Amino acid sequence: MEVVAPLDPAVACEPGVVPEPPPHAVNLPQWVRLIYKNPIAVFDREAFAADFRQKEVFLGNFVLVNEPRFIEHILLTNHRNYSKGRLTRDTLGPVLGEGLVTSEGDLWRRQRRIAAPGFHRERLAQAAGAMSRLARQRVERWREPCEKGEPLDVEREMSSLTMEIVGRTLFSMDMSASIDEIGRAMTTVIAAFGTLNPLDFIGLPAWIPRPRSRTTRAALARLELAIQGIIAERRRVGEAPDDFLSLLMAGRDEDTGEGMSDKQLRDEVVTFFTAGHETTAMALTWTLYLLSRHPAAERELHEEVDRVLGARAAGDGVAAGDAEATFADLESLSCTRMVIEEAMRLFPPVFSIQRTPFEDDEFGGHRIPAGSFVTISPYVTHRNPRLWPDPLRFDPGRFRSDRANERHAFAYLPFGGGPRACIGSGFARMEACLVLAHIARAYRLRMVPGHPVEAQGWITLRPRHGLRMTLERRVSGAGSGL
Repeated sequence: MEVVAPLDPAVACEPGVVPEPPPHAVNLPQWVRLIYKNPIAVFDREAFAADFRQKEVFLGNFVLVNEPRFIEHILLTNHRNYSKGRLTRDTLGPVLGEGLVTSEGDLWRRQRRIAAPGFHRERLAQAAGAMSRLARQRVERWREPCEKGEPLDVEREMSSLTMEIVGRTLFSMDMSASIDEIGRAMTTVIAAFGTLNPLDFIGLPAWIPRPRSRTTRAALARLELAIQGIIAERRRVGEAPDDFLSLLMAGRDEDTGEGMSDKQLRDEVVTFFTAGHETTAMALTWTLYLLSRHPAAERELHEEVDRVLGARAAGDGVAAGDAEATFADLESLSCTRMVIEEAMRLFPPVFSIQRTPFEDDEFGGHRIPAGSFVTISPYVTHRNPRLWPDPLRFDPGRFRSDRANERHAFAYLPFGGGPRACIGSGFARMEACLVLAHIARAYRLRMVPGHPVEAQGWITLRPRHGLRMTLERRVSGAGSGL
């Protein structure tokens, strides 16, 4: 696949897309300014190749871990000594409550056991049809802006599409009528709660309210209303569909026989609704951006989806443009998968993982005191030149199946790792592949000239200014069916 000109490994895949790191570690005033403006800007050039960094200031002891063996120790081997920490709890807790992302201990283990069957292979196969159907419908709606030459905000399109998919596949809800309003509310909430404040590191008591703007409070209320509506509608219907929400409501802990309280149900619904669409939306957004910059990789992707969906159309006896990718097609969409995996390497949706040790820990000659702020950054580790040769090169071939043993399992962690790895990673990967296949069959996407592209580290790694792109109809292969 196409190779871009090599750049300094600590900068970015292209200048300006991510903030250029300072040459050396910043001082405290600079750190405070950068952490508020854009957290990914605090990593200096040396951090990308360092195994372990530690610095103690009055805010606390800060540790950056960037060595797969050490990451494995924290996330897997000694994971019981590490909590999500107050930073995660204080920033995400007001939105997610005690859902799987933020809960700890016995509560987390119980909720995880109840939710796990919702992501078994047979459930994924069941969801694939709805994913493809909604993806095809979205692509068809792009015909008019394509003909008029009107640009799309791809970030907004991917967010609303993945929100629709989560609503339909997990909760059996048709969200098309309210998707724009909920999407705006979601963006406001993510911006507000994903922007770190230095005061968050001090650990203010929970009873001290964090200042929130009127816009943020209104967005939170709108999101809460949507979640309450999903639960209330399910309680109202007589015969509930066989979906993830029904599984949560009927689930019982295997040890105690207890089900979820109304509060726990609310927290899990908002967690899966929010996290279930956001990470996939950002993975797809950055994938489409990278494809627009690498035409050789794009051509290889088009050849694959034309071949796979063309065969699907012939087998189903439908027009090429009406064929929908299925769960069975995923094995044949290997290039599609590799493109997405490589995009998540360069732009991991979850760019930072936080942990705090309950007790002092030691590994590899390094000591981590109890209560430290430990950061594992997929954004940094995925650009580590010791782990990834020529790390800024967009090379989907890194993820060929026969190369999986070339790297440590914890050198690549777009969905975390260990027992607390994202429970929906299989769902997200499948969704991203099916959506990208339908987009690639029909269109080439190109950046609007002059539109700024800058990665912004909020809760997820988002393009700060959105991603405005124009559509070019594909007139060959399976794409001719639109």
